[in-house]
Amino acid sequence: PEAMIHSDQGFHYTHPGFQKLVKDMGLKQSMSRRGNCLDNAPMESFFGHFKDEVDYHEAESFTELHTQVIDYITHYNHTRKQWTLKKMTPASYRSHLIAA
Repeated sequence: PEAMIHSDQGFHYTHPGFQKLVKDMGLKQSMSRRGNCLDNAPMESFFGHFKDEVDYHEAESFTELHTQVIDYITHYNHTRKQWTLKKMTPASYRSHLIAA
């Protein structure tokens, strides 16, 4: 009920046809602020790693692709350590911050 699509302000995302489709699907649209690439940086980073680490072209169906995405999100959050998070996984780092 509160699904959101986040994008930059590219032509295809601001096009009335796309915005109508988003609205018809019951989604909310959120766009980065104009000229501020940092708003979208975490997602750009995630998808960059996803494309490097997952053979998504091998998926033969939407269901297979969906499974690959869910598996990668789980891996990314719980087993993939990151230099920028003191060599912890995102889940470990979040727990570390909450406990501090």
